Amino acid sequence: MTISEANAGPASNAARKIAVVGSGYMGGGIAQVLALGGARVALADVSAEVAQKNYDRLLEESEQFIADGLFPAGSTEILKQNLWAAKDIEEAVADADFIEEAVPEVLEIKHQTLSRISAAARPDALIGSNTSTISIADLAEAVTNPERFLGVHFSNPSPFIPGVEVIPHAGTSAATVSASCDLVHAAGKQTAVVKDVTGFVLNRLQYALFHEAAQLVEQGIATADDVDTLVRTTFGFRLPFFGPFAIADMAGLDVYNFCYKSLQTGFPERFATPKILSDLVEAGKLGTKTGAGFLNVPAERTPELIAYRNKAYVAMQKLIEELGPAPIH
Repeated sequence: MTISEANAGPASNAARKIAVVGSGYMGGGIAQVLALGGARVALADVSAEVAQKNYDRLLEESEQFIADGLFPAGSTEILKQNLWAAKDIEEAVADADFIEEAVPEVLEIKHQTLSRISAAARPDALIGSNTSTISIADLAEAVTNPERFLGVHFSNPSPFIPGVEVIPHAGTSAATVSASCDLVHAAGKQTAVVKDVTGFVLNRLQYALFHEAAQLVEQGIATADDVDTLVRTTFGFRLPFFGPFAIADMAGLDVYNFCYKSLQTGFPERFATPKILSDLVEAGKLGTKTGAGFLNVPAERTPELIAYRNKAYVAMQKLIEELGPAPIH
């Protein structure tokens, strides 16, 4: 989908031509996702040989995923129809509606790659970067017509992680954001549109958790194994179903406010109460029990929400028991 077509509404990925530049583990997985979603996808890399080698690998992986019950039967045939290895970047992007850059996280490499893409692609083709850390505005400096450029950040392993971070820079057009989200949705993924700040959202949250976990281990408060056990069996157990704001609303924002005060007795600066939380508490908006909080879930929906929560947690525990422990120990 081009910028000019964006306002026409979502289209089937079958009508789209896509190029993925960078065919390694991350880029290859993204190419699988988009090709299985119906798009015609070109793979490009530093050479035709590398692109072809990774194309062959993706087909072999697909066969194994089918055998393991992870891909539906017939997926490899779909990939053979929709995925192809280009001789170079220029051939891959020449007629593409959307190009996803997935080369290593080095600014110079990305700038060089994006410059080549810009020179060879149609002027109205959308261009996304899979960067997880580099400023989208900084990357946009290498793109002609930068209003068509944004971050489209898949997570690893991309065939199996449903969320995609979409990051426009200040000059990205609204049509580009809309068209890119449509493309991702058509491939069966979910999107969240976030601002172009250091770490975006996903990694700010992920590394904040890791930073605190690492300090607990460094200080001898718990072992790495015990921290992992607590995360995956307590609050992490909730996260497939509820984000932090839904969890806070259900717990009660007054409870959260009190817990922050307790944490401040040992860590006054690190656990300063967020103003957005204290403002809600002062306004009497305490979460689901008052029908207003971060997400404003009506109070009358609380019994239905609790029933869903309990059913979800029991189903999660059954799934964990069915899968057995991860092969770490």
